[in-house]
Amino acid sequence: MSSDDSTRPPRGQSRRSELKQAYKEKPPAMGVFAIRNRANGKVLVGSSLNLPGALNRARFELSTGIHRLYPALQEDWGRHGADSFSFEELDVLAPPEEPGVDLKEELRVLEALWLERLQPYGEAGYNTPPA
Repeated sequence: MSSDDSTRPPRGQSRRSELKQAYKEKPPAMGVFAIRNRANGKVLVGSSLNLPGALNRARFELSTGIHRLYPALQEDWGRHGADSFSFEELDVLAPPEEPGVDLKEELRVLEALWLERLQPYGEAGYNTPPA
């Protein structure tokens, strides 16, 4: 074995390091999500620059009873239980090919389309109706 071989990581470990680095460099999915209450048909529509993170945060906040933005959603979670809810990605926004695109604005437009389509207000959902 040459001295060069002893400093080189094993082949499997090198590949694993490459995959970890690629994962870290990949931006998270952006888009629009829905939290559906299958017990009563209500839905919450939202959007995020980090879709998996937003869904994980919402699930965590609801399960620990600290979801403050939508008290009716939290109340229904307590009443119906976690198994009555689904967490869905409605639309994923592709990363822009050119720099300078306002991703937040793109998400607002995409979310507005889903809000118009689903009308998750009043008895149908948890979102606040537009003014």
